[in-house]
Amino acid sequence: MELLQAFRAAGRRLGVNLRIIGADTTPTAPALLCADEGVLVPPNSGPQYIPALLDTVRRCRVQALIPTIDTELRPISEQRGEFEAAGCIPMIAEPQVIRTCRDKIETYRFLHQHGIDTPTTYTPDEIRSLAQHRFPYFIKPRHGSASMWVHKIEDRLDLDYYLQKVAEPIVQEFVDGVEHTLDVYVGLTGVPRCVVPRARWQVRGGEVSKGVVVKDLEIMNAGRRVVEALGPSVRGLVTLQCIVTPQRRIRFIEINPRFGGGAPLGIAAGADYPGWLMQELLGQTPVIAFDGFRHGLCLLRYDWSAFVPLDADLKPRVTKPLWGFPEYE
Repeated sequence: MELLQAFRAAGRRLGVNLRIIGADTTPTAPALLCADEGVLVPPNSGPQYIPALLDTVRRCRVQALIPTIDTELRPISEQRGEFEAAGCIPMIAEPQVIRTCRDKIETYRFLHQHGIDTPTTYTPDEIRSLAQHRFPYFIKPRHGSASMWVHKIEDRLDLDYYLQKVAEPIVQEFVDGVEHTLDVYVGLTGVPRCVVPRARWQVRGGEVSKGVVVKDLEIMNAGRRVVEALGPSVRGLVTLQCIVTPQRRIRFIEINPRFGGGAPLGIAAGADYPGWLMQELLGQTPVIAFDGFRHGLCLLRYDWSAFVPLDADLKPRVTKPLWGFPEYE
């Protein structure tokens, strides 16, 4: 909801008559209640997902499509041309970039090939073939997201156990340090114009719940280099994750070519991604300073409830809640 409200606030500042259409598979998705119109669509793993999205784009005359979930990136990317033909610009990269970012082995190979510091990453066969291990390791699903099935591996017993339990696992060299998320704004040009690092103090369900903006030019320039290596097809915002070690090594571990859940912190710090994007969509050229944001702004997240009146059958439905959501200014 914060991201939707941030776009609304930017629209008010720019005098734009903004209309937000939300799409999800379930009527209990809170963001649907925050949108001006909520639309139910089939799961993004099925063949009817893209036709349903395209139908919504045409019916509502949607001008920009902003994916926020990893699993929807591939199908939308593969049909970019269909959305553009319908008059909608999807904030997504070309399919090869999406494949690179969604597959953690391919991400490792990409970063390594471009000389970008990243933890050594192994497939199950590669880790099993090592003559000698250097514990600890880190194990995660090859195509995973939201920090699900992520575990620290302390010894051979852990390794053997989790290689059997984690679906399509990869094993990474364990890196000690402070994890940072980087918002890299590329807009409609694919060129990195602002990089906002955020130290992750606490994470819940894969999203930051406590964190702070860190204006560090070394980290910012490292993030710019990663996104430049992806090429000019990226759109909107690219979200990177890295670990900064006590020795000041900046080691990248994830590339997510979409808006991340912590983007509202960067927006609150002065990096006006929604406003910049709307200006570009209107054919304007926003003035963007690479370091034009506030250092030291802290995010402390909490839950907010939406109260939704149901009919006598108690079936969930897309409707307006009793009270509105907090505004974002």
